[in-house]
Amino acid sequence: MSLFGLIGHPVVHSLSKELFDSRFERKHEYRLIDLESVVDLRERVQRLGLAGFNVTIPHKVSMMSTVDRLTAEAAEVGAVNCVRVESDGSLTGHNTDAEAFEWAAYNGSLTTSGRRALILGTGGGARAVAAALKRMGLEYTMVSRSPDSKSISYDEAYRMADTVEIIVNATPVGMWPEVNATPWMKPELLTENHWVYDLVYNPTPTRLMQEAAEHGALVKDGMAMLRRQAELSWRFWGI
Repeated sequence: MSLFGLIGHPVVHSLSKELFDSRFERKHEYRLIDLESVVDLRERVQRLGLAGFNVTIPHKVSMMSTVDRLTAEAAEVGAVNCVRVESDGSLTGHNTDAEAFEWAAYNGSLTTSGRRALILGTGGGARAVAAALKRMGLEYTMVSRSPDSKSISYDEAYRMADTVEIIVNATPVGMWPEVNATPWMKPELLTENHWVYDLVYNPTPTRLMQEAAEHGALVKDGMAMLRRQAELSWRFWGI
């Protein structure tokens, strides 16, 4: 029996264990591993005997410099959410989020003709969404509470809301237990012309999704993406 897991902080909200336990059918074990820092990651991996692990907030970007090598996918995205422990103990970082988002978007009735997007957030999840949208031929703008040369402020995002059709929440805002929070404070700007995708899947619907739907927008949660990236992780681990 091999041991796999999810590394992040916090991880108590995650449904990954249920997904993997169902998939493994007791042939392997999957654990939620709460780590505030990846400084001692290698020691923890060796001590637990992990064969591979997924990575969630806030470590997807910092994991880039923690692993020994990156797949082309991880290098393209600029974030790691899946790691394989090789036979010599070295770590290979991969990214399944971008492909999973692209798959979920197409299966969620997203059409790409004439579409522009706002990505709320600039972390690892946001980078994966950006890579997927680029592959799909969509223009996007990243939105941050601390904007820089690669992102805009939320006030700027509100001003351009009527010029975009896709809004993706790639932040943890609204995730359990902070279920009353939302990253988008002006739902009145959302209309039936918007497609709102919230990567958060616990709870569902989120406050963002509820308010967007009330204003006629098409909404989708992150569950399909979670399931797809899990399938891609199994393949990467060679299970």
